[in-house]
Amino acid sequence: MSPPRFSVVIPVRDGAGFIGRAIDSVLAQSWPAHEIIVVDDGSTDATPEVAAAYGSRVRLLRQANAGVSAARNAGARAATGDWLAFLDADDWFYPDRLRLHAEFIGDDPELDFLTGDYDYRRPDGSRISGSMEIHPSGKAMLAKAAGALRVTMAAAEFEPFVADHFGDTHTLSVPRAAFLELGGYPTGFRVCEDVLFLVRLCARSRRAGIVCAPMAAYLIHEASATRRNPLQAQIDNVKTLRRMLQESAAFPPPVRRGVRSRVASGRLNLAYAYARAGRRRAALAAVLPLLWESPGARALRGIASVLRA
Repeated sequence: MSPPRFSVVIPVRDGAGFIGRAIDSVLAQSWPAHEIIVVDDGSTDATPEVAAAYGSRVRLLRQANAGVSAARNAGARAATGDWLAFLDADDWFYPDRLRLHAEFIGDDPELDFLTGDYDYRRPDGSRISGSMEIHPSGKAMLAKAAGALRVTMAAAEFEPFVADHFGDTHTLSVPRAAFLELGGYPTGFRVCEDVLFLVRLCARSRRAGIVCAPMAAYLIHEASATRRNPLQAQIDNVKTLRRMLQESAAFPPPVRRGVRSRVASGRLNLAYAYARAGRRRAALAAVLPLLWESPGARALRGIASVLRA
């Protein structure tokens, strides 16, 4: 088997101030990327000029503003590598991000996809926490690894990962053929589109490779959509989750159960956001569908907590 060739796709819109850091982090990889594809999604600032300054080291694609999913998909279609890795323009890879997955693939070529840990960081670069250490699914994989760098997650273990995943877009490695077969990232959603794709990927997978070490940095900043308007972000999140729930009837049982748990959490978060805004009727309307979407004690406890709020 030939070594994996990673096409790294970086979607960006008006990111002149930070796209260079993202590109530099890919160029500094200990396992060189097969190619770096920057997809400019209708920028109005100097983003295209910053990317173009890298010359032949970066392929620059430009499109009218169509959203991050469309930009990622355009990069994937243009890619010539056999594996895809994605990086948002305000985040960055750690030097061994590609190597850790490439070596894992070489040792276990039957893996359907790979992911791993990452760090949450503030704009000043300081670390907030790791991802695996704060998510139940991540803690479970760390316990299974028992100190090892690598661990595999079987399909029967996907439920907690789907319900509250620890790996994000920038630590996901997926075969290009599988990505295209799934139709890429879904368009028409403002948030959570990456989770919908990940759940679809889990539904068709048998085994995933997990690297139990931080592989990238995820920047937490006030300009993100979820922080600019938290209530709208929760509304948009539930819209995506409802689509996920509709599709889940055809998913394997562990993935289907994980989707139901994720939808329940999303509805509760939306209800709490409405409650904080003083919109009690809307809060109750947001959470009542749990009675038929995820019937059981958890649904009743959630509705009771919203009523108390």
